[in-house]
Amino acid sequence: MTQAPAPVEFWFDFSSPYAYFAAQTIESVASKHHRPVLWRPFMLGVAFKATGMTSLSQTPLRGDYARHDWLRLARRAGIPFELPDGHPATQLSASRAYYWIEENEPDAASTFAARTFHAYFAAGQDTSSPEIVAGIAAACGLDPRDVLGAIALASVKEKVRVMTDEALRRGIFGSPFFIVDGEPFWGHDRLPMVDEWLDRGGW
Repeated sequence: MTQAPAPVEFWFDFSSPYAYFAAQTIESVASKHHRPVLWRPFMLGVAFKATGMTSLSQTPLRGDYARHDWLRLARRAGIPFELPDGHPATQLSASRAYYWIEENEPDAASTFAARTFHAYFAAGQDTSSPEIVAGIAAACGLDPRDVLGAIALASVKEKVRVMTDEALRRGIFGSPFFIVDGEPFWGHDRLPMVDEWLDRGGW
C-alpha cells in the first residue's frame, strides 16, 4: 500500500500579515510537489509570552519597516492589503471556527482560512467577532448558527489551546511557520527555500 505524502504544515496566526501573504501561495508550492497543506492556526500572543517578543507592528523601528514591507509585498503580488485599525486583533473566534470546520466539514477548512485572511487584511472586517467569522463560514457553505455555537463550545476552546501548546512544544514561535518532513522554516520569505527543500529532498 502506497503511503500518502506527508503534508506541508502551515502554522500561523490569522492576524499575521506575513501569514496572509504566505496563504496566497502555500497551496501552489505544496501541490507542485504533490503534497497537501495542513493549515494550523495557533495563538501567536501565547508564543510571544514564552519568547519575550512583541507584535512586530508594535515594535519601534521594526514596525515601521514592516508596514512599508507589507505594502510593498502587496503591490508585488497584486493583491489588496490594508492593516486594520487596532491591529493586531486576537483571533480566537476564527481559530476556534477553523478547527470545528476541519473536524466537521474538512473540505471547507482551507477555504475558510483563506477567506478569513482576506476578510481581515483586504476587506476591513473584524474577524475577532464571532458573528463576522460565522458570516465567512456561511460564504463557505456552512450554517452560521452551527459555527456560532461551535465557537462557544468548551471542547473547541480546548482544541485551540492544545494546538497552541503543541506549537510551542515543537519550537514554533512565529507566524508563518512551516514544517516539512520535520524541518522547520520560519517566515514568509522562507517559502522559496521550502520549495527547494521539497524539490531536492533536503540538503
